[in-house]
Amino acid sequence: MSSTPHYDVVIVGAGLAGLSLTRHLLLETDKRVLLLEKRDDPPGPQQKVGESLVQLAGYYFSKTLDLEEYLFREHYLKYNLRFYWTTAGRENNGFEDYSKAFSRKISDIATFQLDRNRLERDLLVLNQGDERCEFVGGVKSLDAELGDGEHTVRWEGGDARCTWLVDTSGRSGFLKKKLDLRESNPIRHGSTFCWVDGLVDIEKLTDRSWRETRLDPARRKAGNFPAFLATNHFCAEGMWFWVIPLHEKTSLGLVYEHAVLDPGEVSTAEKMLEYVCRKWPLFARDLPQRKVVDEGRYVDFSYAAKQTISARRWGCAGEAGRFSDPLYSPGSDLISIYNTLLVDAIETDDAAQLAEKCEAYELAMRVVYEAYVPSYAVSYNCLGDPEVFSLKYSWELAIYFGFYVFPFVNEFPTVPELRAHWLRKFGLLGTINRRLQDFLSAYFHWKKTNGVETPEPRLIEFYDFAPLSDSEKLFYDVGGSVEQRMDSLDRQYDRMKEFARLIAAHVHAAVIGDRKALLNADFVRGIKLRGLSFEPEAMHAEYARHAECETSYDWNLEPFVLDAFLDDAERASRPSAVVR
Repeated sequence: MSSTPHYDVVIVGAGLAGLSLTRHLLLETDKRVLLLEKRDDPPGPQQKVGESLVQLAGYYFSKTLDLEEYLFREHYLKYNLRFYWTTAGRENNGFEDYSKAFSRKISDIATFQLDRNRLERDLLVLNQGDERCEFVGGVKSLDAELGDGEHTVRWEGGDARCTWLVDTSGRSGFLKKKLDLRESNPIRHGSTFCWVDGLVDIEKLTDRSWRETRLDPARRKAGNFPAFLATNHFCAEGMWFWVIPLHEKTSLGLVYEHAVLDPGEVSTAEKMLEYVCRKWPLFARDLPQRKVVDEGRYVDFSYAAKQTISARRWGCAGEAGRFSDPLYSPGSDLISIYNTLLVDAIETDDAAQLAEKCEAYELAMRVVYEAYVPSYAVSYNCLGDPEVFSLKYSWELAIYFGFYVFPFVNEFPTVPELRAHWLRKFGLLGTINRRLQDFLSAYFHWKKTNGVETPEPRLIEFYDFAPLSDSEKLFYDVGGSVEQRMDSLDRQYDRMKEFARLIAAHVHAAVIGDRKALLNADFVRGIKLRGLSFEPEAMHAEYARHAECETSYDWNLEPFVLDAFLDDAERASRPSAVVR
C-alpha cells in the first residue's frame, strides 16, 4: 500500500475562496480536506483588496457558512452601494455639491464590509479546529498528476493523493496554467488602491457645520443612516473611486477604463490620490493628510477561463477561474456560486450523474459570469452621467436581485428542473440586456455631445423604480414548491421586460424632447427590445408616424420616475399617466 496520505479533497490556496470552500465542505459533508498554501502564515502582511459583500455573498457567508454572528462582531455592517457625481459650474469641494444616487432602505439580506485579512485569518483558525481539515503552509514547487480515479499532488517535502483537486490559488491559476485554461475577455480596466489610517467620513468633507449637516433637508430623501458604511462610488466617465470603511482604516481605490485614463498616471497610491483630489475636489480636504498604510495595483485585471469544473473531479473557484470587474462587488458572489456547485459535485459519487452535473454546472458558471461582461465592457462610460447610470444600475440591480440572489437563496443552481428554467429565462433576458447596454452607452455619448448636463445636484432613490423595489421583495420569497419558485421567476422576467421598455421609452422621450412619448401606446408598443438601437433621426421619424395616437400606454409602473432630472418647468408641464 502507498504511504502517501489520501484526502477526499485537496484545495490549493488558502485565500477567501479556498477557506470558504473548506468551511462549506466541513459543515455540509463528511469529506476530509487538505488545504495547501504557499504562504507559511496566511494571509500574510500585505492588506487584501476586495472587501465589499453584496446580497448573494452576504447570504452565503452569513447563512450557508453560518458566520452571521462573527461577521456582525468583527466587521462593519454595509449600507448598500451609493454613487456620487460632480455638478457642472460648482467647485465641488463640499459633499453637498454632488448628485447622489442610493437606496435609503437597508437590505433585508445583511451585507458587510470585510477586512479580508482578519476574515481569512479567522476562517483558517476555524477550519483547523475540525479534525477533518489539515493545513500545510509554505508549499513550494507544487505539481499535480491528474488521473481518472484519483489525483496525486506533490510539493517540496510532501505529497498527497485525492479524489477531488480544487484550485483556489488566485491569479497565479495553478490548474489554469497546467491545463491551458486561460481565456481573455473584452474588459480592459485597471485599478490602483490603498488603505489609509482612520475613517474617511465623506459627509464631513464640507464647510458646513456638523449641525447644518445633520439638519440638511436632503436627509428627507437620503436618510440618516451613516453614509460612510456604504460602498461609496465617486463616478466619472469610464471610472470610479471607492471609499470603504474597515476597522481603524479606510480602503480607497480608483478603477478606470484604459480608454479614458493612462495607467501610468495613477501607477502609485500617491499619484492616484493626487488624481482623485483633482477629479473630485472634496477629497482634497482630507486625503493629503492621511497616512497610507498599504497599497496595490492591477494594470489589467479582468479575464475568463475555458473551463472551471470537470467530471474528472477537478475544479476552480475565485480568481483562479474568472474575474470580471469590482464595480458591483461580484467577486465574492462568484465564489459563493462556484463553491456551492463544487460542493454538490464533490458529494456526487455516481460517474454518469457527475458527468451530467459538471456539464450543467459549467454552463451555469459561464452564464452567471458572462452576464456581467456587457455591463463592464460596453457601458462603463455611463458612470459619467447620473441619469444614464441610474437607468443602467437600477436595471442591473433588479436583474441581480431576481436572477442571481433569488435563485441562489432558493437553490435553483443545484435542482435540475429549476436550473433549466432559470438558465432559459436568463438567456432570453441576456439578448435584451446586451442591446440595452449598447443603447445606454450611446445615449451617454449623445448627452455628452449635445452638452446636456445636470445643472444642480440631484438625489436619486433607486427604490423609486418599482421593478427594483419589487425585485428586492423576492428576498422574502424563500422555499415553496418547484412550481411556485418557477412562477416567481417568470413574474420577475415579465417585470424586467417592462422595465427595459420603460428605460427605452424614457430615452426616446428625452431625445425627441416630448414627454408625451412615454404615454403614446402605438409608439411604446413599437419599441423592439431585442432590436433596440440608438438612432436619433429614426426615433424622431418613428414618433412622428404615431404622433396622432390618442391611446395611452398602460404601464404597470410609474413612467415618470426620473423626473428628478427635469427642471421645474418641464416637471410642471408633463402629461398625466394612468398606472395599473
